[in-house]
Amino acid sequence: MIVSVDDVAKNDDKPISIFLKSFFSFLITFVLMFSAWIVLSGKFDPLLLWLGGISSFFVAYYFYDLLFPIIEKGYGGVFLRFTGYLPWLIWEIVKANFHLLYLAFHPRMKDLIDPHIITFKTHLKSDIAITTLANSITLTPGTITVTADSDGVFRVHAIDRESAEALPGIMLKKVAKVFGEEI
Repeated sequence: MIVSVDDVAKNDDKPISIFLKSFFSFLITFVLMFSAWIVLSGKFDPLLLWLGGISSFFVAYYFYDLLFPIIEKGYGGVFLRFTGYLPWLIWEIVKANFHLLYLAFHPRMKDLIDPHIITFKTHLKSDIAITTLANSITLTPGTITVTADSDGVFRVHAIDRESAEALPGIMLKKVAKVFGEEI
């Protein structure tokens, strides 16, 4: 059997490091699940707290990697930038709601509504950045992401020309900034 230097160099992560990263993902998931359980149940009886803790433990044990994949360096920075992105996204949703209200109640509504399918390519690399952009577009009223692939090609339905011309726009720049990607 021949072992090359490349095969040995590929396994840089130590088992302890992987265990700690997985444990922190599990711990964060458990704390969030148990906190949500307490808030939603509103019960503080010892038996119910114990059952909620056991339920949260099993959910966290089986699904920790879905909510928080193994935490890497820079995760905290992405989280902080994302929390800064959310108020901007909410404001864009509010503005788009008023735009749709204008379209719906305008006397020439049939002339103003002009559906378009827009196709554009982004330079986003990570799946989470592509998914965030696709979900942000869909959350904004008047636009729906029809498809988004891993190459960064999007097809978006827009209700009118104004909404179509705004795509991808500033939203792409903000999502790229959140995830530290180049445009």
